Amino acid sequence: MPSSTPALLTLDSVSLTRPDSLPGAGAALFSDLTLSVGHERVGLVGRNGAGKSSLLALIADGGAPRAGTIHRAGRLGTLRQIQLDEGNVAQALGLADALACLARLDAGEGSLDDAAQADWTLPERLARALADVGLAGVSLDRDCATLSGGERTRVGLAAMLLTEPELLLLDEPTNNLDAAGREAVADLLARWPGGALVASHDRALLEGMDRIVQLSPVGTFSVSGGWSAFVAERDAMRERAAQALDRNRRDLARHQRDAQVQAERKARRDKAGRAASARGDLPRILLGKRAQQAEQSGARERSLARRQIDEAALSVEAARGQVEVLTPLHIDLPETGLLANRTLLRFEDVVFARGERHLFGPLSFTITGPARMAVTGANGSGKTSLLALATGAAQPTSGAVHRAEGCIAMLDQHAALLDPALSLLDAMIAAHPGMSTHDAHAALARFAFRNRDALKPVAVLSGGERLRAALCLVTAGPVAPQLLILDEPTNHLDIESIELLEEVLDAYDGALLVVSHDETFLERIGIAPRLALDGAD
Repeated sequence: MPSSTPALLTLDSVSLTRPDSLPGAGAALFSDLTLSVGHERVGLVGRNGAGKSSLLALIADGGAPRAGTIHRAGRLGTLRQIQLDEGNVAQALGLADALACLARLDAGEGSLDDAAQADWTLPERLARALADVGLAGVSLDRDCATLSGGERTRVGLAAMLLTEPELLLLDEPTNNLDAAGREAVADLLARWPGGALVASHDRALLEGMDRIVQLSPVGTFSVSGGWSAFVAERDAMRERAAQALDRNRRDLARHQRDAQVQAERKARRDKAGRAASARGDLPRILLGKRAQQAEQSGARERSLARRQIDEAALSVEAARGQVEVLTPLHIDLPETGLLANRTLLRFEDVVFARGERHLFGPLSFTITGPARMAVTGANGSGKTSLLALATGAAQPTSGAVHRAEGCIAMLDQHAALLDPALSLLDAMIAAHPGMSTHDAHAALARFAFRNRDALKPVAVLSGGERLRAALCLVTAGPVAPQLLILDEPTNHLDIESIELLEEVLDAYDGALLVVSHDETFLERIGIAPRLALDGAD
């Protein structure tokens, strides 16, 4: 929990804009963020593009924000992604020379320079750092190219810990990690005695935070506690925003009715004045004065009514903007008409190997009707290969795969079926050559890409937008797919996009075959069966 010790990081009225925005252009990521981080764990959330990564990078680099101030009082540690070509583990950690120096001294072959430079605390610190991230016993001579993505992330965590930081800055630290890797990160943070500022969409990880801060263009807010506490407050904000919009709409309608009533009253008075003038029973000067007074009174009433209507309309627009920012999208997948006894996929004694390396098998399973199955296993165990077999993109080493051709669609975490060189509209027509432009617009609109949004280049879409677009492409044909295969679909999504995907898949009447390390996601879409693969690279 937060302590009374001095803050390691203080942000005072910090505002950030997009890197490519011009002064005064108003392309704000967020504004007026005031935050103090001590010996506590603070989760940073927000939609993709809200500025989470930009803020962490700015803090780490020592730069100044567009507005406000950042004061850093503790040693900072950041997570560096280890690349395939960084040599062995010792080299990736930046310790090859220091370890070689100690080895020469241990062997009695060291020089005076070796003795002067030797850090005899290094072996103990290195062993502790590797154990803290779940890599105890890993060979320091192992080539990084043989490590899984999750293992490379854990090497990066160990490298961070070796700098002995006081404040950790972590940007999506559990992305691409298997269950063991995610657990290692969560355990590290749970035991971490310093401070941590963590940008993440991993709800299980966020549940262990002491505070959660949300960034958005319409404001920032902080909630004490973990993810569950944040969700309760966020949902309450959404409800308040919806109620405010209803109130403002009612006020606008009332002012419009009042203006109509006033206009009708004036029309009746004008008619009565014209009748009196026609009879000629009142002096002309009196009639003129009455007409002048009526005109002045009518002008004041019209001006007041117009001002009230304009103010009410502005309030409606402001409230609608809040609702659009705070309230998630809603989309529905088309019905599949899947029969309960139809078999969509069957593996019969399937074995799969890559070169000399056996990945899994013999493996047998069947997906019949609207069944839902998750494929689990450590990184490198062959999960993605299994999905390639399911779609026909790969062939088994032995055994047989039977699939219902034309009824299966796959979405990978990068939505690779979307050509970044095309607009959304062109991508839709390319995927369905017989589709008219009107029908393509209509299909995209059902997935919240309306009007000009349908003309967006695929290359500029956020992770959540790419997911929506890919779902639209694979389900917009004349026959909806009856089996959706998803490979780590939540890896590059913000939390609101993940929640939208959960809502869509929970209501889907077809079958699902999913690879995911996100247990919360699997639970929300109703997947209980687990097909565990035990192979390894």
